[in-house]
Amino acid sequence: MVITATDSNLLRLLQLSSVSLPVGGYAFSQGMEYAIDRGWVKNQQEVEDWVSVQLHQSLARVDLPTLRLCLEACQGQSSERLGELNQLVLACRETKELRLNDTAMGEALSRLMQSLDIPSPFTRSQDVSFVCLFALVCHHWQIPFELAALGFTWSWLENQVAAATKLVPLGQTQAQQLLGTLQLDINEAISLSQSITEDRVGAGLPSIAIASSLHETQYSRLFRS
Repeated sequence: MVITATDSNLLRLLQLSSVSLPVGGYAFSQGMEYAIDRGWVKNQQEVEDWVSVQLHQSLARVDLPTLRLCLEACQGQSSERLGELNQLVLACRETKELRLNDTAMGEALSRLMQSLDIPSPFTRSQDVSFVCLFALVCHHWQIPFELAALGFTWSWLENQVAAATKLVPLGQTQAQQLLGTLQLDINEAISLSQSITEDRVGAGLPSIAIASSLHETQYSRLFRS
């Protein structure tokens, strides 16, 4: 995959995918906290396997195809189409916690968009996916899909590795080794996502759904539920 960028949209992408963006992605573990508590994930290799499966079987099949479709809807200036895609991606969240993860980050990004004078067709009363709003910002800043997908995936990956660093726990060197290994899968995931049509958007990861559901009643938690 060849990605081209101007200085302007590359800098905007770095801003949008930065860990300092105040959207709260760091507050959720997406089931990892329960998996580690139960001993399903115990070391660096098992973290790599856990995250890699999500990257290929969830992000590449739900989030990234939806991001692409939302950008197309933005280009066509179709608010109705964006609303349909928002409902689609929220329906793909298998647990209440995973849906909350998406909409809480969406709510935070929506507030930031207002501060940055970026228009949105969604109302304050709506539950809006972070993916759809990320696409709106990318369209406003003229960030093409391949670049947007790269930033979106990197941000997600960095949050997952940060969660593992706290929970396993991993050292900082191990975290950097994980990022180095897993970033090699990003282009493959983006390429796969481009072959996913709307009627094939969806994922089924039972262990992650179970971990996310049971995380709500976990005795002690660092991450939000």
